[in-house]
Amino acid sequence: MKMGVAVVGTDSLSERAALMRESMQKSQTITDKVVSILGSFDHRLSALETAMRPTQIRTHSIRKANENIDKTLKAAEVLLAHFDLSSQAERKILRGPHEDLEGYLEAIDQLRGNIQFFSSKKGFKSNDEVLNNANSLLAKAIARLEDEFKQLLSSYSKPVEPDRLFDGLPNSLRPSSESPGHQRDTSDRNPSNNHSEHRRSNLEDAVYTPPTLIPPRILPLLHDLAKQMVQAGHQHKVLEVYRDTRSSVLEESLEKLGVEKLNKDDVQKMQWEVLEAKIGNWIHFMRIAVKLLFAGERIVCEQIFEGFDSLTDQCYSVVTSSSVSVLLSFGDAIARSKRSPEKLFVLLDMYEIMRELQSEIEMKFQGKACSETREAAFGLTKRLAQTAQETFGDFEEAVEKDATKTAVSDGTVHPLTSYVINYVKFLFDYQSTLKQLFQEFDNKDGTQLASVTTRIMQALQNNLDGKSKQYKDPALTHLFLMNNIHYMVRSVRRSEAKDLLGDDWVQRHRRIVQQHANQYKRNAWAKILQCLSIPGLASSGGGSSVGVDGGNSSGVSRALVKDRVKIFNTQFEELHQKQSQWTVPDTELCESLRLAVAEVLLPAYRSFVRRYGPLVENGRNPQRYIKYSADDLERMLGEFFEGKNLSEPRR
Repeated sequence: MKMGVAVVGTDSLSERAALMRESMQKSQTITDKVVSILGSFDHRLSALETAMRPTQIRTHSIRKANENIDKTLKAAEVLLAHFDLSSQAERKILRGPHEDLEGYLEAIDQLRGNIQFFSSKKGFKSNDEVLNNANSLLAKAIARLEDEFKQLLSSYSKPVEPDRLFDGLPNSLRPSSESPGHQRDTSDRNPSNNHSEHRRSNLEDAVYTPPTLIPPRILPLLHDLAKQMVQAGHQHKVLEVYRDTRSSVLEESLEKLGVEKLNKDDVQKMQWEVLEAKIGNWIHFMRIAVKLLFAGERIVCEQIFEGFDSLTDQCYSVVTSSSVSVLLSFGDAIARSKRSPEKLFVLLDMYEIMRELQSEIEMKFQGKACSETREAAFGLTKRLAQTAQETFGDFEEAVEKDATKTAVSDGTVHPLTSYVINYVKFLFDYQSTLKQLFQEFDNKDGTQLASVTTRIMQALQNNLDGKSKQYKDPALTHLFLMNNIHYMVRSVRRSEAKDLLGDDWVQRHRRIVQQHANQYKRNAWAKILQCLSIPGLASSGGGSSVGVDGGNSSGVSRALVKDRVKIFNTQFEELHQKQSQWTVPDTELCESLRLAVAEVLLPAYRSFVRRYGPLVENGRNPQRYIKYSADDLERMLGEFFEGKNLSEPRR
């Protein structure tokens, strides 16, 4: 049984294997057919592709052609648009800039853009012709712009009237109504005039308002015109037009103000009073020119040539150079003129104004183009400083060697003394300036001013000693020195010179005054006091004598007393006649000197009259001898030192 089962199983496997073999054969057949069909498709597709390739090529060419046509049309549209812009620009340009300046400037920009466009189209057949026409039109447009720039600038460039300039000054510097164009406090440069440091410090903080030289609404138009001209390469033409128009306007403005063209020869020929007034005006003109007129011009330059810094500086330099030269040449003529003591203060004033304007000049005249003007201004400042210092040194020497023969017959204060003292006092209004001067050249501190002042005072004293020897009367010699040194001391005590010279100087010279007062008394009154000397009378012998009051006059003859009285009367009358013509100008000093004489003379006279008067009063004509009472003498002493003329009647 088992065997049967096994046989059945083997047959079944065989059948299955046969079926599988048959299936595989069928599958191979199908595969072969599919391969054959696919091969057929590949062949057909290859043939189709070959057949379609010309069509594809034509289609691509058509598409490319369409794209090229589109590009060409677009390029043509751009060309036509630029041609249209050129036509529009040409119409505007041919109409000129006067009617519509802004439209004219737009047209130039359009034309310049078209030139740039066509310059880049090298393959355009008519390119050269188009560019030539456009460039020719642009040149004509720029030429018209130049005319418009010149005409517009000229129309609004007018000289500035002085009153408009004065309105921009601080109140303290505005001229008085009686002297238009002149600074009210510079006409008097006498050393007694108060030129204070306080006033100078106020000026440093003062506000200046530059005038409007061209209306603000016109400046943007001028800027646009200048910009187009510069972009067209016509910078030199801009500079030329601006210089020719604006420089003459500035010069006329200064002429209206009163500025004159004066050189060194003109200055040398002038009387000092005339020259001094012109220097005062020059100082005022310098302030107005730099802080107002040139400041206003800088504003105009910066706005018209905004964006072109080098051109701004160039135009400003050429416009202002002539006016600056006129102003500086006058200052230079003064600095180089012959030195004299009276010029020191105007030189210091001129030096001060140049120092005051230094920062303004550096700021306004900036850049390489203005370097020559800056150097000229700073050079003048240096020359003024040097001349002032040399003049200061000359003054000390001039005081020492002054040989004026001015007669001071009454012994009063000599003109040289008052001049030198006023000169020294006035120097102290320039302390900061003088210190700056000394530091600039000697690198020394403020003690230099004290040293120079001390030397000047000593030079004056030395000169006065020499002048005092002209007097034949020793008493007048000492009165003269007393008066003059007292004047020096009093003046120093009442001025800033006291702080510089010091209390020791004051006290030392007060003692000198007292010494001369004592010497005056000794020389003037010693001889007459000898007449009243009782020991001198008592020792004299001879002649009859009369006892008075218990023998007080014993041994003294009437004749001797008469002789002494006559001598006293004669000498006192001579002293009165002479010394009433002398002068002690200081009231306090005069009274103290009279009192000092009275304190010696009157007690001696009273004593003499009391003791010896009876000797002559009891004789004949006593009034011939005792002519004066002590009160009479005191009254007559009150007439001493009044500087009376000989022709004046006696009181």
